[in-house]
Amino acid sequence: MHRLTLVGALLLALLAPPLRAQTSLPPEVHQALQRAKLPESALAALVVEADTGQRRLALGEQQPVNPASVFKLLPTYAALDQLGPAWTWTTPVYTSGTLQGGVLEGTLAIRGSGDPKLVQERLWLLLRRVQQLGVREIRGDIVLDRSAFAVPETSPAEFDGDPSRPYNVRPDALMLNYKALVLGFVPDAARGQALVTVDPPLAGYSVDASVPLSSGPCEDWRGALKASVGDPARLRLAGAYPSACGEKAWPLAHPDPKGFNARLVEQLWRELGGKLSGSVRDGSVPAGARLLFEQASPPLIEVVREINKFSNNVMAEQLFLSLPLAARSLPPGATVRPEDAREHLRRWLRERLGEEALKDVVIDNGSGLSRESRVSAALISRLLLQAWNSPVMSELMSSLPISGTDGTLRRSTATAGRAHLKTGSLRDVAAVAGYVLSNSGRRYVLVAVLNHPNANAARPALDALVQWTIRDTPAR
Repeated sequence: MHRLTLVGALLLALLAPPLRAQTSLPPEVHQALQRAKLPESALAALVVEADTGQRRLALGEQQPVNPASVFKLLPTYAALDQLGPAWTWTTPVYTSGTLQGGVLEGTLAIRGSGDPKLVQERLWLLLRRVQQLGVREIRGDIVLDRSAFAVPETSPAEFDGDPSRPYNVRPDALMLNYKALVLGFVPDAARGQALVTVDPPLAGYSVDASVPLSSGPCEDWRGALKASVGDPARLRLAGAYPSACGEKAWPLAHPDPKGFNARLVEQLWRELGGKLSGSVRDGSVPAGARLLFEQASPPLIEVVREINKFSNNVMAEQLFLSLPLAARSLPPGATVRPEDAREHLRRWLRERLGEEALKDVVIDNGSGLSRESRVSAALISRLLLQAWNSPVMSELMSSLPISGTDGTLRRSTATAGRAHLKTGSLRDVAAVAGYVLSNSGRRYVLVAVLNHPNANAARPALDALVQWTIRDTPAR
């Protein structure tokens, strides 16, 4: 009898009409918005069961909104889908002229293809391999070929007025160490000073070796240093460093982005014991140059993980501009412009979702560091649902920050480990999108975007929505 009752209940459940999506916010989310003084209309949200597509919550999901860094889900999923997680960038190195007895009478050329992970350690390995292959003295120039990307000249201060922020670095086909350096401060109480380190060191660029210590709390310690960061040849520190801060690190974009690559290559080449008669300069690979070797980047999945876990804007832009060549929508050797990357991403979206889905989409760049980008919560949700059933599902999900655990979600108050969500944050945007594992064992796609001048004060509302989804509250 019990078995018949159970079978009957299952049949009734299967025959029953699907539950309608809840269109009113859960009380805890509504209250969090009220505390932050935001209207419900500032929120676009959609919660959908991943396996069935059943909507559990829908609110303003069709309206175009600025997604901030949640936009990074589009180029990272597109890259995994089109290229596969093991794909790599290659950076070829060429020589021209004659090589005899370790002396190159000619040119060494390095051609960039967009590798976002050519940090100083990997550049050091590249230059060391040049020497291991017999080139120890160059009686000519080292040429840096950046022609794979054609990015319009704009000020790094254009977005928020602060060119020293590393996230404002513009993309470059030969992106070396993100065109940024890190100042380190190590207090030495006995000497009353903080020792200052710079990494990486750059040829022709000096930094004050120490700064006086000061008493008092460690509050605006960067402001207290009174740093003069605009001189491309020297960084001066006119203030003091609070001893209460202990050791600190300060990442900075170099004030001369055009000259950064040359300074870094020259410094590392000479540190390795290499000799150079000419200069390090921008240019093209000479005609007839011979390929010496190619250096491969880490696999794409490692790059995607860094982009999404830590919302790395520079790496996202590098990936975005790399896609048209990597996916062969442009002929080999072509120069990629931002409009080529935008059209490539639109074409991929059209193939996945259809033309109708793109009517309100505005693609500005690949990072979401934009006031112009627009996309709906519904479109992001559809992409995440597609990804859930794709061969690269596990790679995409594992690249996302985990609630209360790592990346940009490490401070989330939602249950630790239960949500994999890309975050987005601008002055007037707060957003999350990804996958949530509920108490019932169901997996949900969740997208929530706040557009409002006070959006970031309402982040607790996003955490509350994630927690509501974890609790698996049924739709009404």
